[in-house]
Amino acid sequence: MSLPPVSQMMRDSGLEPKKQFGQNFLFDLNLTSRIARSVPNIDDMTVVEVGPGPGGLTRAILMSGVKHVIAIEKDKTTQPILSQIVDASDGRLEIIFGDALKTELKNIDKNGYAICSNLPYNVGTELLIQWLHKIANGEPIKSLTLMFQREVAQRITAQVGDEQYGRLAVLANLIADTKILFDVPNTAFVPRPRVQSAVVQIIPNMKKIAAIDDVSKLEKLTAKLFGQRRKMIRSIIKIDWSQFGLTGTERAEEISPELFLKISRFIDVNLL
Repeated sequence: MSLPPVSQMMRDSGLEPKKQFGQNFLFDLNLTSRIARSVPNIDDMTVVEVGPGPGGLTRAILMSGVKHVIAIEKDKTTQPILSQIVDASDGRLEIIFGDALKTELKNIDKNGYAICSNLPYNVGTELLIQWLHKIANGEPIKSLTLMFQREVAQRITAQVGDEQYGRLAVLANLIADTKILFDVPNTAFVPRPRVQSAVVQIIPNMKKIAAIDDVSKLEKLTAKLFGQRRKMIRSIIKIDWSQFGLTGTERAEEISPELFLKISRFIDVNLL
């Protein structure tokens, strides 16, 4: 793309990262290109990006040959930079200024779309849970390639018995196949965060999704048990746990995603 470097565009526009939006920008073209190339079948895909900021990752996604990009940005001061990228995108980039948590996307590719984002730190987990709900309810999201704090990435991909295992791992791994693709050092960002980051890939698994009756009920169950994770489950919910092969002395971190799913099918929702 015939555009100046992202850092120069920021200087020219006077744009500074804003703490209230959880902004940490990526300037490294090699890194942003690696993230974009990680999106499965990106050259024949519509991609949704949240929090493009000055468009470093946006440009890499466009240069990958993507069919269409919809970028959702809350910070309107990025408009001068993003408008230049729109002008250079041959009609493939659409910018929506608004809160991604409240933005309902319409008329996206009926064959499905991918999500690729360096997510703002302050809303990343909430956005992921929202997307997992959408996937479980039939939204045609083909893949999610997302940058998180490494601690959050470990929580998404954790297995039962891992220190990071919790409700996020249960939800994600009952709906999709998850893995950490690679780590990203904090030196890659402006401003430099105190934590390390990682790129996670989440691929919806239709066989797993078909086994879920009620994702909202499942989430309520995991929230209740992991909300008091140091307590025995019998002291949190008063039921006969033996019907699930449990004694009731277990803690939430000892229960597999598959067993959480089984419990959610039969437990009275009024107990959650």
